[in-house]
Amino acid sequence: AMAVLLAFWLLPLTHLILLGAQGTEGNGSGYWQVLSSAQYLGSLAQTCLLALVVTLVALLIGGISGVFLARNHFFGRSALVALLTFPLAFPGVVVGFLVILLAGRQGIFAALGLELAGERWVFAYSLIGLFFGYLYFSIPRVILTVMAACESLDRSLEEAAHSLGAGHWRVVCDVIVPGLAPALVSCGAICFATSM
Repeated sequence: AMAVLLAFWLLPLTHLILLGAQGTEGNGSGYWQVLSSAQYLGSLAQTCLLALVVTLVALLIGGISGVFLARNHFFGRSALVALLTFPLAFPGVVVGFLVILLAGRQGIFAALGLELAGERWVFAYSLIGLFFGYLYFSIPRVILTVMAACESLDRSLEEAAHSLGAGHWRVVCDVIVPGLAPALVSCGAICFATSM
């Protein structure tokens, strides 16, 4: 097993690292050329900003949905949970294809925009398309994690806060969110990493 690891992963990776470090002049400045280029730094900043916004929106939507689904039992709840977590079954390529089908040049939004405004609404190939694709992929993870974390919350703490005169939002801010903080931090890390 070690020979296979060495032959098929470690040696090629080492060669690529050394090859990349050489640069165009061959003086070992390859990585510095990339890191100091304005084009690459701009792309890195856009990517980090996009990942941060996707993470925050996914935590907000998925957190609220997860708490609601964990606390309320109603007819069709299991079907709704299955529908909301369905994107976990898809690889990222399928989600990207879905965004292109919806918001590409021949997509549903393009046809709708042509019908309503006389011009095609195309955003699949922009940061907005990436945002919706990553968001579609991230929300189910947050929902499932928050639902599982809600199972371990002590409801008596919420009742005690209510009995001491705390309003609904005060209970949310002082009891529920701190109780869900570890789950939200782990979900945020996963969402940020998958959106990079």
